Amino acid sequence: MKYMLLIYHNEPALSETEREECYTESTQLARQLKASGQYLAANPLHPTATATSIRVRDGKRFVTDGPFAETHEQLGGYFLIDAGNLDEAIGIAERIPMARKGTVEIRPVMEIAGLPTD
Repeated sequence: MKYMLLIYHNEPALSETEREECYTESTQLARQLKASGQYLAANPLHPTATATSIRVRDGKRFVTDGPFAETHEQLGGYFLIDAGNLDEAIGIAERIPMARKGTVEIRPVMEIAGLPTD
């Protein structure tokens, strides 16, 4: 089953050095997951200051700068993995460096017919 591991953290809490260390460790984890056949994708996201949100209500488009939700932690990146079950996904999520400083949300990915594939 595919799982999306959504990585949340407080953006200003990391120094540039800590951020680079996190990227290095995350890259190593991605390589380990690739070697075991569990890696599908992973990327950090640019800061929330670069985000744009869109809502459509009654046929009208509303575009705003920034993320939609006001929270203490922001979505900072993700891993998309293939795991046998939730326990296996949890075991991978706990190895993500930001799990030690923020939160990793684990969500099963729904498979629906008709979506394009590689």
